[in-house]
Amino acid sequence: MEIENAVNQANKELANRFDLKGSKAEILLEKNEIKLSAEDNFRVKILVEIVLGKLSKRQISMKCIDKGEPDISPLGHARQVIKIKQGLESDVAKQITGFIRESKFKVTTQIQGDAVRVTGKNRDDLQDVIAAVRAKDFPAAVQFNNFRE
Repeated sequence: MEIENAVNQANKELANRFDLKGSKAEILLEKNEIKLSAEDNFRVKILVEIVLGKLSKRQISMKCIDKGEPDISPLGHARQVIKIKQGLESDVAKQITGFIRESKFKVTTQIQGDAVRVTGKNRDDLQDVIAAVRAKDFPAAVQFNNFRE
């Protein structure tokens, strides 16, 4: 939802930007991709800056974003795709579970698809795990939800 809002804001700015008036620049959101196209490479770079600025203002981690290289056609038209990663890749999930196990917390970890599930008897142990995982820098953005008793 936040990504959709950021793309909508970027489209509004695109319509109002003086340096992009009258150009055939567009920003499209398709599932897990943001597609940018413009008349030349310079304008595509401007679009990338606009979109990344809007995403960062919406507190979307830059670790979730994979910018591709701009694709320039022989006629000069340029396109670029920004991919949005959702969930954890298996190697990052293994790193997180390994880190939790090495830290000797009294919890159990499971990799469930693109998420890591941590269960424990004591709420304080779970909060300690959350604090430790937030403190360590992993190659993917980490999000915590569904904290139940």
